[in-house]
Amino acid sequence: MKVKKTMTTHQVSVSAESYTATLFAWAGYDVSVQYGANQPEYDLVVTRGDQFLKVSVKGSQDGGWILASKYLQNGDYHGAIDLWLKNHTNKTIFSLVQLESVDFQSIFPRVYLATPIEIAEHLKNVRGGCGLTNLKEKHEWKNGVAKGTVDAVPDHWRFSKERIEVLMKV
Repeated sequence: MKVKKTMTTHQVSVSAESYTATLFAWAGYDVSVQYGANQPEYDLVVTRGDQFLKVSVKGSQDGGWILASKYLQNGDYHGAIDLWLKNHTNKTIFSLVQLESVDFQSIFPRVYLATPIEIAEHLKNVRGGCGLTNLKEKHEWKNGVAKGTVDAVPDHWRFSKERIEVLMKV
């Protein structure tokens, strides 16, 4: 099924980043936003007292996020995921913002927070343990090695004050 995309890639990125900044500020954190062409690894820095997180924001309007695809060689999904993971440091987390099926006048985007290690473990376990380089919010496999299984972003990744507190301690 082809998903109708209503925004440009740039509009998705701006929407996701500003919405993530809004949520962290609403949760009582100070937020610093990086702007410019050369953003190393993260888009936002979130602080409270001496606690901080670097946040890499990924927006999507099609149900998934392309993360490790550029590292894929010879169908080695687990190797690609390992290479992707090596590019992220300990205090960086991901804010995964999903705009698919979101009406901006009545429904808020769905947002998930996860560490690179959590994402890598999840990516290795999807598709019947064969792995995948893109993270899908929810996907039912209709054929292939994972036929009949459903992969989904873990519920505990949903954006919440409690989730932020857990990630601040990592």
